[in-house]
Amino acid sequence: MTELPERKLPEPKRREPKRREGVPVGRAAFLGLAAAGISSLAWGKTAFDAVASAIPSGLPSIAPSNGWRIYSISSPLPTFDPATYSLEVFGLLDKPFKLSYADLQDLPQERQVSDFHCVTGWSVEDVHWEGVRIQELLKAVNLAPNARALRFNSAELPYDSALTLEQALLPDVMLALKMDGKPLTRPHGSPVRLVIPQMYGYKGVKWLKSIEVSREAFAGYWEREGYDNDAWVGRSNGYGDSS
Repeated sequence: MTELPERKLPEPKRREPKRREGVPVGRAAFLGLAAAGISSLAWGKTAFDAVASAIPSGLPSIAPSNGWRIYSISSPLPTFDPATYSLEVFGLLDKPFKLSYADLQDLPQERQVSDFHCVTGWSVEDVHWEGVRIQELLKAVNLAPNARALRFNSAELPYDSALTLEQALLPDVMLALKMDGKPLTRPHGSPVRLVIPQMYGYKGVKWLKSIEVSREAFAGYWEREGYDNDAWVGRSNGYGDSS
C-alpha cells in the first residue's frame, strides 16, 4: 500500500467574539458551556450532569472524549454496517450513483492535519484526517449547468447542511473515513463525515448517508436554529467581521 503524504493545512484566523442579540435558545445553551470555562478533559460527573441539565432536549448526547465534545440531536446515534452501507449522490447531475463503503475506500485517499473548531468556543488541534476529496467523488459525472451547491444529509435525522460548490471544492474539504489513523468511531460519525477546517464544526455533517447536488446552499439544521450559513472560523456567528 502506497504511503499517503500528510500535510498541515494553514490555520484560519480566530478573533474574540462580539456580543450578538436574538440568539436562539439552543445556541445560547451551547455558548453558556463555553462561557463557563469547563474543559471537556476536566469534567467530572457532577459538573457534567449539572451543565447537561441546561442543554435543550433536542441535544441529548454531550460527552467529553480526548478533547472532543460529542453533540447529538437524536438518540441513539446512527449505526454502521459495512456490508449494507451506501452513500447516495443524486440531484442535478447526469447520472445518480451509490458508493458502498468498499467503493469509498477504493477511491484515491488523501491525508491532512488540521484543527477543529466548535462555534461554542472549544477546539481540538492537529487532527489527522484521511479520506476522499469531493472533486474526486464527482469527477466521473457531469453536473447540470444550474448546479451551484451540495446538500449533505445525515443518517441522524433531521441533521443536514449545505455548501456552495466553491466551498465544497476547497483544497482542505474532505469526506473523512479515518481520524488519527483509525476508522471513524460511531460518536465521530462513522463511516463518513464531512470535514471543513475553515468552518465551524456544525457544518461538518456526520454519519453521512447522501449528497444532493442542488441549485443553492439552503439553510441546514443548525442554520435554521440561527447559526450562519457561511460558518467561517473567526468571522461568522458573531466572531470578528462577518464580511
